[in-house]
Amino acid sequence: MQAGRHKPSAQIFESEPKTQILPFFFNQKSPIENTAMSQIAHIANLWSLVNHPSAAKQWSLEKKIKACADAGFDGITTGLTPEHRVLAEKYDLKHLLGFVSTSSGDPKDFATRIRAQKEAGAVQINVQMDDHDTPPALATKHWIMMMREAEKIGGVVLSLEVHRDCCTETPEKTYEIAERYQKATGEMITINFDFSHFSVVKHLGPGNYAARLLDHPALVQNSDQSHCRPFNGHHCQVAVTYKGKLSDEAKSYLDFCVALFKCWKAAPKNKNRTLFVCPEMGPYHEGGAGYNISGLPPAWPDAVVLRGELAKAWKRA
Repeated sequence: MQAGRHKPSAQIFESEPKTQILPFFFNQKSPIENTAMSQIAHIANLWSLVNHPSAAKQWSLEKKIKACADAGFDGITTGLTPEHRVLAEKYDLKHLLGFVSTSSGDPKDFATRIRAQKEAGAVQINVQMDDHDTPPALATKHWIMMMREAEKIGGVVLSLEVHRDCCTETPEKTYEIAERYQKATGEMITINFDFSHFSVVKHLGPGNYAARLLDHPALVQNSDQSHCRPFNGHHCQVAVTYKGKLSDEAKSYLDFCVALFKCWKAAPKNKNRTLFVCPEMGPYHEGGAGYNISGLPPAWPDAVVLRGELAKAWKRA
Protein backbone atom coordinates (compact mmCIF):
# COMPACT_ATOMS: atom_id res chain seq x y z
CA MET A 1 0.00 0.00 0.00
CA GLN A 2 1.50 3.30 -1.08
CA ALA A 3 1.64 6.13 1.44
CA GLY A 4 -1.48 8.26 1.25
CA ARG A 5 -3.38 5.74 -0.88
CA HIS A 6 -6.99 5.28 0.22
CA LYS A 7 -7.59 1.96 1.97
CA PRO A 8 -11.19 0.70 2.22
CA SER A 9 -12.49 0.06 5.72
CA ALA A 10 -12.97 -3.51 6.90
CA GLN A 11 -16.37 -2.59 8.36
CA ILE A 12 -18.27 -3.21 5.15
CA PHE A 13 -15.64 -4.12 2.60
CA GLU A 14 -13.91 -7.46 2.54
CA SER A 15 -10.18 -7.40 1.79
CA GLU A 16 -9.03 -8.79 -1.56
CA PRO A 17 -8.11 -12.46 -1.20
CA LYS A 18 -4.40 -13.23 -1.33
CA THR A 19 -5.03 -16.64 -2.90
CA GLN A 20 -7.65 -17.86 -5.29
CA ILE A 21 -10.19 -18.96 -2.69
CA LEU A 22 -13.80 -18.95 -3.75
CA PRO A 23 -16.19 -16.75 -1.73
CA PHE A 24 -18.07 -18.43 1.11
CA PHE A 25 -21.30 -18.77 -0.84
CA PHE A 26 -19.89 -20.36 -4.00
CA ASN A 27 -20.17 -24.00 -3.00
CA GLN A 28 -23.24 -23.63 -0.81
CA LYS A 29 -26.82 -24.21 -1.81
CA SER A 30 -28.94 -21.17 -1.15
CA PRO A 31 -31.45 -21.69 1.69
CA ILE A 32 -34.88 -22.69 0.45
CA GLU A 33 -36.48 -19.67 2.06
CA ASN A 34 -34.28 -17.37 -0.03
CA THR A 35 -34.61 -19.13 -3.39
CA ALA A 36 -38.36 -19.49 -2.92
CA MET A 37 -38.96 -15.77 -2.70
CA SER A 38 -36.05 -13.96 -4.31
CA GLN A 39 -37.16 -12.83 -7.75
CA ILE A 40 -35.39 -12.09 -11.01
CA ALA A 41 -36.77 -9.65 -13.57
CA HIS A 42 -35.33 -9.98 -17.06
CA ILE A 43 -34.72 -6.55 -18.59
CA ALA A 44 -33.87 -6.00 -22.25
CA ASN A 45 -31.57 -3.14 -23.13
CA LEU A 46 -32.86 -1.47 -26.29
CA TRP A 47 -29.22 -0.68 -27.04
CA SER A 48 -28.90 -4.32 -28.16
CA LEU A 49 -31.36 -3.51 -30.94
CA VAL A 50 -29.54 -0.48 -32.36
CA ASN A 51 -29.33 -0.92 -36.15
CA HIS A 52 -31.02 -4.29 -35.95
CA PRO A 53 -31.27 -6.16 -38.23
CA SER A 54 -29.17 -3.64 -40.20
CA ALA A 55 -28.53 0.08 -40.30
CA ALA A 56 -30.46 0.33 -43.56
CA LYS A 57 -33.46 -1.67 -42.31
CA GLN A 58 -33.52 -0.86 -38.60
CA TRP A 59 -36.71 -1.86 -36.82
CA SER A 60 -39.10 0.78 -35.59
CA LEU A 61 -39.25 1.43 -31.86
CA GLU A 62 -42.58 -0.36 -31.64
CA LYS A 63 -41.22 -3.44 -33.39
CA LYS A 64 -38.25 -3.49 -31.03
CA ILE A 65 -40.40 -3.28 -27.92
CA LYS A 66 -42.77 -5.96 -29.25
CA ALA A 67 -39.74 -8.18 -29.87
CA CYS A 68 -38.67 -7.73 -26.23
CA ALA A 69 -42.11 -8.86 -25.07
CA ASP A 70 -42.18 -11.78 -27.50
CA ALA A 71 -38.75 -12.92 -26.24
CA GLY A 72 -40.04 -13.19 -22.68
CA PHE A 73 -38.51 -10.08 -21.16
CA ASP A 74 -40.23 -8.42 -18.21
CA GLY A 75 -39.20 -4.90 -19.13
CA ILE A 76 -36.80 -2.62 -20.95
CA THR A 77 -34.04 -0.19 -20.10
CA THR A 78 -32.90 2.87 -22.03
CA GLY A 79 -33.04 6.63 -21.79
CA LEU A 80 -36.81 6.60 -21.50
CA THR A 81 -39.28 8.87 -23.25
CA PRO A 82 -43.09 9.01 -23.04
CA GLU A 83 -43.24 6.93 -26.23
CA HIS A 84 -41.38 4.09 -24.53
CA ARG A 85 -43.94 4.12 -21.75
CA VAL A 86 -46.90 3.97 -24.10
CA LEU A 87 -45.44 1.09 -26.10
CA ALA A 88 -44.32 -0.84 -23.01
CA GLU A 89 -47.85 -0.65 -21.64
CA LYS A 90 -49.25 -1.76 -25.01
CA TYR A 91 -47.11 -4.91 -24.97
CA ASP A 92 -47.52 -5.57 -21.25
CA LEU A 93 -43.91 -4.96 -20.23
CA LYS A 94 -44.11 -4.37 -16.51
CA HIS A 95 -40.77 -2.72 -15.78
CA LEU A 96 -39.28 0.40 -17.36
CA LEU A 97 -35.75 1.12 -16.14
CA GLY A 98 -34.40 4.57 -16.86
CA PHE A 99 -30.91 5.70 -17.74
CA VAL A 100 -28.98 8.88 -16.95
CA SER A 101 -25.42 9.75 -17.98
CA THR A 102 -23.73 12.63 -16.18
CA SER A 103 -20.48 12.52 -18.13
CA SER A 104 -19.20 16.10 -18.24
CA GLY A 105 -22.68 17.13 -17.09
CA ASP A 106 -23.72 19.93 -14.79
CA PRO A 107 -25.02 18.80 -11.36
CA LYS A 108 -27.68 21.48 -11.73
CA ASP A 109 -29.26 19.21 -14.38
CA PHE A 110 -29.55 16.18 -12.07
CA ALA A 111 -33.12 16.84 -10.99
CA THR A 112 -34.31 17.50 -14.54
CA ARG A 113 -32.82 14.25 -15.80
CA ILE A 114 -34.20 12.16 -12.95
CA ARG A 115 -37.64 13.70 -13.27
CA ALA A 116 -37.72 13.03 -17.03
CA GLN A 117 -37.04 9.34 -16.44
CA LYS A 118 -39.68 9.12 -13.72
CA GLU A 119 -42.27 10.80 -15.91
CA ALA A 120 -41.49 8.26 -18.64
CA GLY A 121 -42.29 5.41 -16.26
CA ALA A 122 -39.04 4.64 -14.45
CA VAL A 123 -38.73 3.60 -10.84
CA GLN A 124 -35.28 2.04 -11.17
CA ILE A 125 -32.75 4.36 -12.83
CA ASN A 126 -29.23 3.37 -13.90
CA VAL A 127 -26.60 6.12 -13.71
CA GLN A 128 -23.23 6.40 -15.43
CA MET A 129 -21.48 9.06 -13.35
CA ASP A 130 -18.76 11.51 -14.34
CA ASP A 131 -15.55 10.68 -16.22
CA HIS A 132 -12.48 8.47 -16.01
CA ASP A 133 -10.44 11.27 -14.46
CA THR A 134 -13.01 12.44 -11.90
CA PRO A 135 -11.44 12.12 -8.43
CA PRO A 136 -13.39 9.75 -6.16
CA ALA A 137 -13.96 12.53 -3.63
CA LEU A 138 -15.67 14.69 -6.25
CA ALA A 139 -17.61 11.75 -7.67
CA THR A 140 -18.89 10.97 -4.18
CA LYS A 141 -20.00 14.57 -3.77
CA HIS A 142 -21.86 14.37 -7.08
CA TRP A 143 -23.52 11.09 -6.14
CA ILE A 144 -24.73 12.50 -2.83
CA MET A 145 -26.15 15.50 -4.70
CA MET A 146 -27.92 13.22 -7.17
CA MET A 147 -29.33 11.03 -4.40
CA ARG A 148 -30.66 14.05 -2.56
CA GLU A 149 -32.40 15.25 -5.72
CA ALA A 150 -33.91 11.79 -6.16
CA GLU A 151 -35.21 11.89 -2.59
CA LYS A 152 -36.88 15.23 -3.24
CA ILE A 153 -38.56 13.90 -6.38
CA GLY A 154 -39.51 10.63 -4.71
CA GLY A 155 -40.55 7.28 -6.12
CA VAL A 156 -37.26 6.44 -7.83
CA VAL A 157 -34.29 4.21 -7.00
CA LEU A 158 -30.88 5.15 -8.39
CA SER A 159 -28.01 2.74 -9.03
CA LEU A 160 -24.45 3.83 -9.76
CA GLU A 161 -23.15 1.73 -12.64
CA VAL A 162 -19.66 0.28 -12.81
CA HIS A 163 -18.34 1.37 -16.20
CA ARG A 164 -15.15 2.32 -17.97
CA ASP A 165 -14.69 5.99 -18.83
CA CYS A 166 -16.72 6.82 -15.71
CA CYS A 167 -15.76 7.49 -12.11
CA THR A 168 -16.27 3.75 -11.44
CA GLU A 169 -13.86 2.49 -14.09
CA THR A 170 -11.72 0.46 -11.64
CA PRO A 171 -12.45 -1.54 -8.49
CA GLU A 172 -10.24 0.78 -6.46
CA LYS A 173 -12.13 3.90 -7.49
CA THR A 174 -15.53 2.25 -7.13
CA TYR A 175 -14.90 0.95 -3.63
CA GLU A 176 -13.36 4.21 -2.50
CA ILE A 177 -16.50 6.03 -3.64
CA ALA A 178 -18.61 3.43 -1.83
CA GLU A 179 -16.73 3.92 1.42
CA ARG A 180 -16.71 7.70 1.17
CA TYR A 181 -20.45 7.65 0.56
CA GLN A 182 -21.05 5.42 3.57
CA LYS A 183 -18.93 7.64 5.82
CA ALA A 184 -20.68 10.80 4.62
CA THR A 185 -24.26 9.51 4.78
CA GLY A 186 -24.29 6.45 7.02
CA GLU A 187 -25.87 4.55 4.13
CA MET A 188 -24.57 1.79 1.86
CA ILE A 189 -24.33 2.85 -1.75
CA THR A 190 -26.41 1.03 -4.37
CA ILE A 191 -24.25 -0.13 -7.26
CA ASN A 192 -25.19 -1.67 -10.59
CA PHE A 193 -22.29 -4.05 -11.14
CA ASP A 194 -21.25 -4.69 -14.72
CA PHE A 195 -18.32 -6.96 -13.92
CA SER A 196 -17.13 -7.08 -17.53
CA HIS A 197 -15.29 -3.80 -16.97
CA PHE A 198 -13.46 -4.94 -13.86
CA SER A 199 -12.52 -8.25 -15.48
CA VAL A 200 -10.81 -6.53 -18.38
CA VAL A 201 -9.04 -4.03 -16.12
CA LYS A 202 -7.74 -6.85 -13.90
CA HIS A 203 -6.91 -9.36 -16.67
CA LEU A 204 -8.92 -12.16 -15.07
CA GLY A 205 -9.75 -15.69 -16.17
CA PRO A 206 -12.56 -18.19 -15.49
CA GLY A 207 -10.62 -19.70 -12.60
CA ASN A 208 -10.67 -16.51 -10.57
CA TYR A 209 -13.78 -14.60 -11.71
CA ALA A 210 -15.73 -15.27 -8.52
CA ALA A 211 -12.83 -14.88 -6.09
CA ARG A 212 -11.67 -11.57 -7.54
CA LEU A 213 -14.97 -9.99 -8.56
CA LEU A 214 -17.24 -10.98 -5.67
CA ASP A 215 -14.84 -9.89 -2.91
CA HIS A 216 -17.27 -7.21 -1.68
CA PRO A 217 -20.37 -9.33 -1.09
CA ALA A 218 -22.23 -6.75 1.01
CA LEU A 219 -22.21 -4.33 -1.91
CA VAL A 220 -23.25 -7.02 -4.38
CA GLN A 221 -26.12 -7.99 -2.10
CA ASN A 222 -27.24 -4.37 -1.84
CA SER A 223 -27.73 -4.12 -5.61
CA ASP A 224 -31.09 -3.69 -7.30
CA GLN A 225 -29.72 -4.01 -10.84
CA SER A 226 -27.11 -6.21 -12.48
CA HIS A 227 -25.84 -5.81 -16.03
CA CYS A 228 -24.81 -9.25 -17.21
CA ARG A 229 -22.60 -9.16 -20.29
CA PRO A 230 -20.43 -12.22 -21.00
CA PHE A 231 -16.73 -11.39 -20.75
CA ASN A 232 -13.29 -12.77 -20.18
CA GLY A 233 -10.13 -11.05 -19.00
CA HIS A 234 -9.29 -9.72 -22.45
CA HIS A 235 -12.66 -8.79 -23.95
CA CYS A 236 -15.47 -6.81 -22.35
CA GLN A 237 -17.93 -8.73 -24.51
CA VAL A 238 -17.69 -12.25 -25.89
CA ALA A 239 -20.12 -14.16 -28.06
CA VAL A 240 -22.93 -16.04 -26.35
CA THR A 241 -23.29 -18.49 -29.24
CA TYR A 242 -20.90 -20.14 -31.66
CA LYS A 243 -22.14 -22.38 -34.48
CA GLY A 244 -25.55 -22.61 -32.87
CA LYS A 245 -24.32 -23.62 -29.41
CA LEU A 246 -23.15 -21.81 -26.31
CA SER A 247 -19.58 -20.58 -26.70
CA ASP A 248 -16.90 -21.81 -24.30
CA GLU A 249 -16.52 -18.24 -23.06
CA ALA A 250 -20.24 -17.96 -22.34
CA LYS A 251 -20.25 -21.24 -20.42
CA SER A 252 -17.46 -19.96 -18.16
CA TYR A 253 -19.26 -16.68 -17.71
CA LEU A 254 -22.54 -18.38 -16.76
CA ASP A 255 -20.73 -20.37 -14.06
CA PHE A 256 -19.69 -16.99 -12.65
CA CYS A 257 -23.31 -15.82 -12.83
CA VAL A 258 -24.35 -18.74 -10.66
CA ALA A 259 -21.84 -17.54 -8.05
CA LEU A 260 -23.07 -13.96 -8.47
CA PHE A 261 -26.71 -14.94 -7.94
CA LYS A 262 -25.80 -17.18 -4.99
CA CYS A 263 -24.06 -14.22 -3.40
CA TRP A 264 -27.08 -11.97 -3.89
CA LYS A 265 -29.55 -14.58 -2.64
CA ALA A 266 -27.41 -15.35 0.43
CA ALA A 267 -28.46 -12.07 2.08
CA PRO A 268 -31.58 -12.64 4.23
CA LYS A 269 -32.90 -9.22 3.22
CA ASN A 270 -33.05 -10.33 -0.41
CA LYS A 271 -35.59 -13.11 0.03
CA ASN A 272 -38.34 -10.54 -0.59
CA ARG A 273 -36.50 -8.50 -3.22
CA THR A 274 -36.26 -8.49 -7.00
CA LEU A 275 -32.97 -8.29 -8.87
CA PHE A 276 -33.34 -6.56 -12.23
CA VAL A 277 -30.99 -8.46 -14.55
CA CYS A 278 -30.08 -7.15 -17.98
CA PRO A 279 -28.46 -9.55 -20.48
CA GLU A 280 -26.57 -6.66 -21.99
CA MET A 281 -25.09 -7.28 -25.43
CA GLY A 282 -23.66 -4.29 -27.24
CA PRO A 283 -24.26 -3.84 -30.98
CA TYR A 284 -21.83 -3.53 -33.85
CA HIS A 285 -20.85 0.00 -34.86
CA GLU A 286 -19.47 0.93 -38.25
CA GLY A 287 -15.72 1.29 -38.23
CA GLY A 288 -15.20 -1.16 -35.39
CA ALA A 289 -16.18 1.10 -32.48
CA GLY A 290 -18.76 -1.18 -30.86
CA TYR A 291 -18.75 -3.92 -28.26
CA ASN A 292 -19.74 -6.33 -30.99
CA ILE A 293 -16.96 -6.91 -33.52
CA SER A 294 -16.72 -8.37 -37.01
CA GLY A 295 -17.34 -12.10 -37.07
CA LEU A 296 -19.46 -12.30 -33.92
CA PRO A 297 -23.21 -13.00 -33.90
CA PRO A 298 -25.54 -9.99 -33.88
CA ALA A 299 -26.22 -8.54 -30.44
CA TRP A 300 -29.97 -9.05 -30.23
CA PRO A 301 -30.25 -12.80 -30.96
CA ASP A 302 -27.41 -13.43 -28.50
CA ALA A 303 -29.15 -11.27 -25.88
CA VAL A 304 -32.30 -13.40 -26.25
CA VAL A 305 -30.31 -16.61 -25.77
CA LEU A 306 -28.49 -15.06 -22.82
CA ARG A 307 -31.79 -14.15 -21.18
CA GLY A 308 -32.75 -17.82 -21.12
CA GLU A 309 -29.36 -18.93 -19.86
CA LEU A 310 -29.43 -16.38 -17.04
CA ALA A 311 -32.81 -17.75 -16.00
CA LYS A 312 -31.22 -21.19 -15.76
CA ALA A 313 -28.28 -19.77 -13.78
CA TRP A 314 -30.73 -18.14 -11.36
CA LYS A 315 -32.40 -21.49 -10.73
CA ARG A 316 -29.00 -23.16 -10.22
CA ALA A 317 -27.94 -20.55 -7.68
